[in-house]
Amino acid sequence: MKRMFIKTLVAAVALAAFGGAYAQTKTIKFANQNAKGHPIILGMEKFAEIVEAKSGGKMKVNVFPGGALGSDQANVSALQGGTLEMASMNSGIFANVVKDFAIYDFPFLFGNPKEADAVVDGPFGKSLHAKLEEKGMHGLAYYELGFRQITNSKRPITKVEDIAGLKLRVIPNPINVDWVSALGANPTPMPFPELYAALEQKAVDGQENPYATINGAKFYEVQKHLAITNHQYNPQSVVISKKFWDSLSADEKKIVQDAATESAKYQREQSRSAAAGILDNLKKNGMQVTELPPAEVAKLREKMAPVIAKHSASVGDATVKAVMAELDKVRK
Repeated sequence: MKRMFIKTLVAAVALAAFGGAYAQTKTIKFANQNAKGHPIILGMEKFAEIVEAKSGGKMKVNVFPGGALGSDQANVSALQGGTLEMASMNSGIFANVVKDFAIYDFPFLFGNPKEADAVVDGPFGKSLHAKLEEKGMHGLAYYELGFRQITNSKRPITKVEDIAGLKLRVIPNPINVDWVSALGANPTPMPFPELYAALEQKAVDGQENPYATINGAKFYEVQKHLAITNHQYNPQSVVISKKFWDSLSADEKKIVQDAATESAKYQREQSRSAAAGILDNLKKNGMQVTELPPAEVAKLREKMAPVIAKHSASVGDATVKAVMAELDKVRK
């Protein structure tokens, strides 16, 4: 009888231990709009690899590319509600919940990747992510989408006037609608997963995105002309649901934060090293590429200046001054 009791006790302890280990296993859904193989997805896959290694398999990350879990706007709602654990998206999209994030969509804010890195990795970038806390999200790091270019199916763009009249898809937020309007084009806000079909059906003439996104989404199949404008640089916020973040232990939080930081460095390296090869691939797939000369870029800046002034007022002087102070440091 005693032996039977001991066996039962041992079995119960083992079961409890197994159940406890199972309960500690956490699964993270990590969403993004870009196609598999895109530098953003490579960064997310590196994050998954690091988290699983550092946690000894107790934390598992499932990466969902291609808008599989809905649009960016749907992902924001899911993060806030705790039904989605993580997402990476254009930082400017968060302007819908924290107005300061609109600064990241200012045309010609960053002149090169070094300037962008200094801002997003420094006090300014961290302070903006901190403002997401009260909106149900926690910012971990910044990936990059990169510098945006304009494509269309109608005509080559060799001067600013060539943009006028084009119906261009834009990220659904006010500053993007305004700068496209300022160029005499017709802005059409639209979630990214709907874009390819809209281009194919000629519902819109064109769009604007970095090389890697144009290539990954195979827009070369439905767009003939690409103009190198570098009119906007997109940092990508790597964000975790605050509900999920608060459920993690201190050790688990460190694993997730360290993995986000490490994968951000890896992701930017992948993005930048691949850019030239991706542009070559777009050309091989039939895209006709033009580059605006300096005089036309100056005209582009001039036309966008009133848009920047308008949105500087809505974003707030303190935010604009803070980002410009960071940029002044790196430019000196």
